[in-house]
Amino acid sequence: MKTLDIIVPVFNEESCINETIKRLENVRENLNSELDVNFVFVNDGSKDETANIIATYGQNNKYVKLINFSRNFGHQIAVTAGLDNTNADYVAIIDADLQDPPELIIDMYNKTKDGYDIVYGKRLKRENETAFKKFTAFAFYRVLNYMCDIDIPKDTGDFRLITKPVVDTLKNMPEHHRFIRGMVPWTGFKSTPIMFNRDERFAGETKYPLSKMLKLASNAIFSFSTKPLKVFYVIGILLLFLAILNISNVYLTSLFLVGALQLLGMGLLGEYLGRIFDDVKDRPLYVVKNKINL
Repeated sequence: MKTLDIIVPVFNEESCINETIKRLENVRENLNSELDVNFVFVNDGSKDETANIIATYGQNNKYVKLINFSRNFGHQIAVTAGLDNTNADYVAIIDADLQDPPELIIDMYNKTKDGYDIVYGKRLKRENETAFKKFTAFAFYRVLNYMCDIDIPKDTGDFRLITKPVVDTLKNMPEHHRFIRGMVPWTGFKSTPIMFNRDERFAGETKYPLSKMLKLASNAIFSFSTKPLKVFYVIGILLLFLAILNISNVYLTSLFLVGALQLLGMGLLGEYLGRIFDDVKDRPLYVVKNKINL
């Protein structure tokens, strides 16, 4: 029988983890005749009872697996650890907050029977999210697609199901500043969306405040595009022509403008160099404290 591992990164999710497990159990029961389904929880340094609840449930259910990090390494790294610790034929990725319906994993699996290696959830509606968050999410994916050389599906998250060849390819991509929803389409495997309305969180609060969203956005742009550097190259040429033609009559203003652009350009170079520096050090992406049922 083929296998399906459902990877669930968790961070302080004690208020909803029992409901998450309950709904994942329903998915497992529905697929039981076709697949051997396992749950791979990755505890990203939770300070509450999340890990203990999962560990207790796993004592009598060996298909419930747990990876405990030594500290918080971040959502994308937690997903990566789950991928590193699976050898299943199919892998689904879902968050524990139940904004993405686990039941959709069944439909995603059925889509793979049509020859798709990547089936991702595409959001039609986002329940109870602020206008600011909806606008920034809408703008982010469109700007990202303009900046990048690959087509990254719009209005998607990490919620998806992928086949073993995709997982094996991702395992060979060891970069530290990870943007998995860009790495997956980069592999080039056949993909298709499944539309759904995104629910509000079952309980608790978001683990993606504005600061983390900005970090994720910068990882996306700097990992998949060199256009920011090209933009400053073009600006530099234009300023050179302006200087030659002596169009600018306000010398001081031009001086400040050039200085500001130089500092901004150096900052962009620093972002790219910093990523190279992190990868060259070749430190492990995460540190595992212990594993249960793995």
